[in-house]
Amino acid sequence: MRNTLLVVAGLFGLIIIALGLGVLIPRPLSLTLAADGAPAKEPAVRTVLVLSSQIHTDIAFPADQDVIERFAFMARDGLDPAWPGVGYVVAGWGGRSFFIETPTWADLKPGPVIKALTVDASVMHMSLTGPIDTAHPQVYPLSLDKPAFERLLNAVSASFKRDAEGAASVISGARYGMNDLFYEANGWFNALVGCNVWTGRMLREAGLVTGWWTPLPRLLTASLALHNETAALLQVPGDR
Repeated sequence: MRNTLLVVAGLFGLIIIALGLGVLIPRPLSLTLAADGAPAKEPAVRTVLVLSSQIHTDIAFPADQDVIERFAFMARDGLDPAWPGVGYVVAGWGGRSFFIETPTWADLKPGPVIKALTVDASVMHMSLTGPIDTAHPQVYPLSLDKPAFERLLNAVSASFKRDAEGAASVISGARYGMNDLFYEANGWFNALVGCNVWTGRMLREAGLVTGWWTPLPRLLTASLALHNETAALLQVPGDR
C-alpha cells in the first residue's frame, strides 16, 4: 500500500512539474528581433479576445468588415456574421463527441469523456455574440498589428476541414442554440493536446509567445502574461 501511494504521489508530482514547465518554457524559444535589438512589430491596431471557461478557450474576432467577409460562408448555414448587433465572431476547436454532446456539465456522459481522453475527431465551434466586457476576468484582450491579425485569421480559417470546392462542412443538427454552429475540422483531438493547445498554436501564428504546453485555460493565459512583455504583441492598457 505504501509503495502504491509513493507511486501515485510521484506521478502527481511529475504532472505538476510538467504543467509548470509547460508554462515557464516559452514557445517559440526565441523572438524575431529588429536591427536595434527590440522585437519587430508594427503599431497595434486590432484587438482579439481569448475567452476562457474552466476547461476551454475560444478566440473572439471583432465583427469588422474583413472578419465578416472571412466567415461569410456561415450565412448559408443560418448564422450570418453581418447580422445587426453582432460584436464578435467567436471560434473554438475541440473534440467532436465531447464538444457537441456536452453543452453544460449537466450533460456530461461517459462516452464523450472516454473519447476526449483517447482520440476523437475534431470540430470547429463558431458563434456570434454582442458586446463583450473586456475587463471580465475570463476575457484576455490582445492587441495585434495588421499582419499579425491577418495571420491569426488565416490560421483559424485553415482549421476548417473543406470539401473539394473549398467549402467548410457544417455538421447538421449540431448546435447549442440559435447563435452557434459546428463544422468539421482538421486534426485529431486528445485532452492532452486539446482546445487550449490549439488556441495557443493559433496565437503563435500571430507572433505571440505562449508556454510550451498549456492544456488548461489558466495555464495558457498565465503563459501569455509571462512571456509577452517582450513579444510583438501588446495587451490592451488598463484591462489587466
